[in-house]
Amino acid sequence: MAKYLAEEYPSEFFHWLLGEEPRDIQVLKTELSSEPIQVDALSLLQSTNQILHLEFQTLPQSEPPLPFRMLDYWVRLHRKYRCRIDQVVIFLKSTTSDLVFTNEFRDTNTWHSYRVIRLWEQDPLPLLANRALLPLATLARSNQPLGLLEQVVAEVDKIEEKPLRGNLAACVDVLAGLRFDQGLVRRLLREEIMEESVTYQDIIQKGVQKGLQQGLQQGLQQGLDRGKQEEAVLIV
Repeated sequence: MAKYLAEEYPSEFFHWLLGEEPRDIQVLKTELSSEPIQVDALSLLQSTNQILHLEFQTLPQSEPPLPFRMLDYWVRLHRKYRCRIDQVVIFLKSTTSDLVFTNEFRDTNTWHSYRVIRLWEQDPLPLLANRALLPLATLARSNQPLGLLEQVVAEVDKIEEKPLRGNLAACVDVLAGLRFDQGLVRRLLREEIMEESVTYQDIIQKGVQKGLQQGLQQGLQQGLDRGKQEEAVLIV
């Protein structure tokens, strides 16, 4: 869902992370060629020929390690676009791992740095002030996390455009689940608002289809097992 927000509202992320007021942003394809790999979000600010590359992480561990991946992404992006590239890693889920404090790759004669944001340390006010970033605010710094969640839900509830309100509610549902019990989040979010979300309905539909597929496979397997048992009885 964080990737969805970055793709749907790239100007808001430019403003939050780089202090820019962009008017001519182009969302770029996230697949990088030469043994294709996928990044989370890419936006090009055409007026300054500048790329904002975002990576969202719930866990600090990855393979290959994140610092190497960021170098790899930068090289591929620079080869393709030959422009300034600002890279930001946003850690979503609070952790005490030292890995979330690493913001560079170092090896013999090679050094590459990038920016790291630990969302649980961030002031929630800038996120609350921008409705596109409201779902991220649920994971921001707070002495009263539940109160912050309730504030986010209240702000989403105020949005008049139904599709936007529904999609942001779906994002709140997913991202807040990294910090809060899912049942609590669902109780705070009104069901009718969730039903307004195309994104949420797509998730539900995929879940239903997956359930049907699993049920069909299970039924077929049970049928095969029963057939084998009956065949064994006949042989005996």
